[in-house]
Amino acid sequence: MMPPKHKKHSCESLPTNLPENVINAILMRLPLRDAVRTSILSKQWRYKWCRLPQLTLDDKIWKTTNNLLSPSIKFTNIMYNILTLHSGPITKFTLSMSELKKYPKIDSLIYFLSRNGIEHLVVQFSEWNLYKLPSSFFTCSQLRHLTLQNCLICPPPAFKGFNMLISLELCHVSVSSISLESLISSSPYLENLVLKISDTLSHIQIKAPLKYVPHLTKLSLMYGESYEDSEKCDLDKFLQSFPVLEHLHLEYGSSQFLVADVPRRLSSALNHLKHLYVSVDELDDISCALCLIRSAPYLQTLEVKVSMDESDNEVDEVSASFSDVTLNHLRTVKVEGITCTMLEMQLVKLLLANAPMLVRMLIEPGPYYAYTEAKILAEFTKYQRASPKAEIVVRDY
Repeated sequence: MMPPKHKKHSCESLPTNLPENVINAILMRLPLRDAVRTSILSKQWRYKWCRLPQLTLDDKIWKTTNNLLSPSIKFTNIMYNILTLHSGPITKFTLSMSELKKYPKIDSLIYFLSRNGIEHLVVQFSEWNLYKLPSSFFTCSQLRHLTLQNCLICPPPAFKGFNMLISLELCHVSVSSISLESLISSSPYLENLVLKISDTLSHIQIKAPLKYVPHLTKLSLMYGESYEDSEKCDLDKFLQSFPVLEHLHLEYGSSQFLVADVPRRLSSALNHLKHLYVSVDELDDISCALCLIRSAPYLQTLEVKVSMDESDNEVDEVSASFSDVTLNHLRTVKVEGITCTMLEMQLVKLLLANAPMLVRMLIEPGPYYAYTEAKILAEFTKYQRASPKAEIVVRDY
């Protein structure tokens, strides 16, 4: 008896009448390496990747069976294929190369993108070698979303900014104060701004106020330790540049950078602010946070990351400062890094006592806290709550 014949699998079983948009949707969900390989499936799939409007090139590209070639050589080959074979517009491109030590062909790639309608660009490199953006980058006039990490930004004198920009994220970049201010202020439609400035890079000072940025709703700041030697920024004037701000995220060092002179309350209320994140390392950080809370009458979400020592005077000072704090719209609170010092416990107590609409308070203890979760919860449940619905949850890391 003859053994049964195994059914042959071939490309003939592939669908041959898929719409163009369906094929593009499939290819854009694949790593670039796999998208290129689909060219061998059938005539319909051949070189379809060459017309994709969105491409992602990241460290996954190195995960191949060929380990004989260096990443730089592999990258050069990939760049050659993209630059010579791709046709049509590229509206979104992500280039994330943390393992690459040299950057061959990238200037040519940026030039290529600048002439092909790029609107959403992500460029991320290794911290060991900053990539200097070429002059062609500053001609990407259609940019709407821009993320740069470990890049050197030196705009030419004629650069007037990206006037269509909606989202800007700068992480550990090197840029002059003048160029940074110009980049932000020349983007009238900017809605999301993230600045993560490393203290190891060139000194950056933002002299407030910036020009009016009327559409900005999300602002995230992280400033390195070099703020101690830099000129402080006026908190009140700085925030006047963002009249419709809804999300404010102040990471490590940023509140110190902003506190040249912290008022008790801002001159203009933050009536649109709904979400606030603050990192508290010193008493000045608490003063900054309380100023923002007092000035945000419609605040709904508050996140506080604590990491500080204390004194009895500080506990009394924080208690007294809550005398005119109203939290009538606050619904969720998260306190991260708590170690159950008197100052932290008092802060939690005051938040519970002044938030009549509070639904949930999440406590995340720090790595070296002395109390058990059960003991922390038992301690906090003794505190008076303005909201009968308020739930306290203690969650370990």
